Amino acid sequence: MPRYCPLYKEFSVPDYRFTYNARMSKKKPKNSSNQIASNKRANFDYKLLDDFEAGMSLTGWEVKSLRAGKVQLTDSYVIMKNGEAYLLGAQITPLATASTHFVTDPTRTRKLLLHKKELARILAAISQKGQTCVCTGLYWKGHLVKAKIALAQGKQEHDKRDTTKERDWNRQKQRIVRNAVKQ
Repeated sequence: MPRYCPLYKEFSVPDYRFTYNARMSKKKPKNSSNQIASNKRANFDYKLLDDFEAGMSLTGWEVKSLRAGKVQLTDSYVIMKNGEAYLLGAQITPLATASTHFVTDPTRTRKLLLHKKELARILAAISQKGQTCVCTGLYWKGHLVKAKIALAQGKQEHDKRDTTKERDWNRQKQRIVRNAVKQ
């Protein structure tokens, strides 16, 4: 409806393109981290050599459980079978509400989706003595679940002690620098 504008002494038509809509501005706060779970134990037990990003073949109840953060990767590793990669030992706990009419297996073997060249590199590395492939984390990439897997070489006990000593020394250095800057 045209309104009278005293400044221009004429009728003006309101422009609705630039009106503020309060409902449009209220967006859900996005979770800044797309990390679902990480395997900190893998970094302690293994020397990580090469990383890969793999898709995962999941069912609906597993995705719902991942959104709720009900996953554990502590003892998970990757095996090769018939030229395909599978994630073994990852535990996705089913939600009570989502899994009432499904037969759920929390530790089932899940297929990893990789390119043929990546599968060949992993197979060649695993066939060498002392190397394995472990899952180091799960994260969201858009609406898809991705697994970060790494070729790893086992650490011996003295290597683990060296790692903890180095970590403690780095922490001590940070304290010294922080205290020197404050003064």
